[in-house]
Amino acid sequence: MTLHQRTLGTTSSLTVSALGLGCMGMSEFYGRGDEGEAVATIHRALDLGVTFLDTADMYGPFTNEQLVGKAIAGRRDEVQLATKFGNERRPDGTRVGINGRPEYVRTACDASLQRLGVDHIDLYYQHRVDRTVPIEETVGAMKELVEAGKVRHLGLSEASPETIRRGHAVHPITALQTEYSLFTRDLEDEILPTIRELGIGLVPYSPLGRGILTGAITSEDSLDPDDSRRSAYFPRLNGEGLRANLRLVDAVRSLAEQKGCTPGQLALAWVLSQGDAGLGVVPIPGTKRVKYLEENAAAADVVLSADDLAALEAAVPRDAVVGERYGDMSTIDS
Repeated sequence: MTLHQRTLGTTSSLTVSALGLGCMGMSEFYGRGDEGEAVATIHRALDLGVTFLDTADMYGPFTNEQLVGKAIAGRRDEVQLATKFGNERRPDGTRVGINGRPEYVRTACDASLQRLGVDHIDLYYQHRVDRTVPIEETVGAMKELVEAGKVRHLGLSEASPETIRRGHAVHPITALQTEYSLFTRDLEDEILPTIRELGIGLVPYSPLGRGILTGAITSEDSLDPDDSRRSAYFPRLNGEGLRANLRLVDAVRSLAEQKGCTPGQLALAWVLSQGDAGLGVVPIPGTKRVKYLEENAAAADVVLSADDLAALEAAVPRDAVVGERYGDMSTIDS
């Protein structure tokens, strides 16, 4: 199989594979990683046509960009490469805070280029909005990177409609990256209409609800002891929140059995179906294993009818999910 492609953005458009690969968990947060398996997963992704790769400087920190750079060496021309800046960390992992200062934008980009071993980044995101720095200043510095040829397209992550409008006025924003899945639909109220109006694509991260929609998580013990999803930072995956949300997953599993696919494939197909002529939608499910990559890629072949979509949305009502998506939502621009 080879995935078809989709276009993000209209004013500054970027054509990518219809499904991307989130590389974060290969280096941090979701339990122990294995570099060999991670590189094999990226190579298999490229072979399948999953060529839109997503990383960030803070993953590791820094080591995920190095891993991705190693994996794509010799195959750079096949890849649409996205990375992010703004969540500043020290090499020992200490979190410094959100940084959108222009001078930091420039130094962060140069450091990412070096770690990735490339001469340009296809899509460069501000990872989180720095409320102490006007977005016009941050995007202005990002615009300079485009003019210098270091970056081809600009993106924002977890930005509010007002921030998106202000940033887009400085330089066209190609894509907004934010959480979107059957379990997270609040952006449908204001954010989706805004980016449709402005001609900005959508890159949903955690389109599988951090794995719960695959059906593989059945209790906290399903996760490795050092998996961050076991922490209070993810209330949907702990305690009563997890127990309540697993009942919703059971409903998705039942529909998937009727459809002849896995729960995760059905959930990804739902996200893929949210795009239209005015909104390119390209989810980036993350995995560090070849078998899950292959399962996710096959979701592109799952065709959902209007009745299928209605059944899914009835099985998982928009407000039925228990718990906030983060235990601390203070870094989300709203």
